[in-house]
Amino acid sequence: MSALRELFSFPNPVNEISARLVAGIVVFLTLATILTGEPVLFAILAYGFLARVATGPTLSPVGLLVTRVIVPILGNPSRPVPGPPKRFAQAIGLVFSLTALILVFAMDSTSAARLVLIPLAVFAFIEAFVGFCAGCFVFSYLMRWGFIPEQVCKECVISPELVTE
Repeated sequence: MSALRELFSFPNPVNEISARLVAGIVVFLTLATILTGEPVLFAILAYGFLARVATGPTLSPVGLLVTRVIVPILGNPSRPVPGPPKRFAQAIGLVFSLTALILVFAMDSTSAARLVLIPLAVFAFIEAFVGFCAGCFVFSYLMRWGFIPEQVCKECVISPELVTE
């Protein structure tokens, strides 16, 4: 049971550099999906978000590529940030990509599905290339307004010893 619990856990803290690299790949995958309308790409996009929400990078091909190949090639740079807001942001991406997938497969509406993916591409672009995580921003307000349990808020504190320049 503990192995299953470990598999379905999300890292905390998260490497901000890895998160931004994943967002960059998501931008290109989302744009490819929008431009081609290829149903398989809608499924791949939704699976990626589902895998990252459920397990962080563990079952996500993009997450594994970034954490096991790209970041090591870059010399393992690290900038720890709280995990729960990043998981929330991935969950928002899951909602958009799953909505698009349902529109394609259940409602045969590729045009509507493409439109649903436009905000996803925009916000992934902003995270990847500007460094602003809109999901994390919303998460911070949900914490302030009391919608996020206090225990989760405590998990968002990064220990000073984890921060290295």
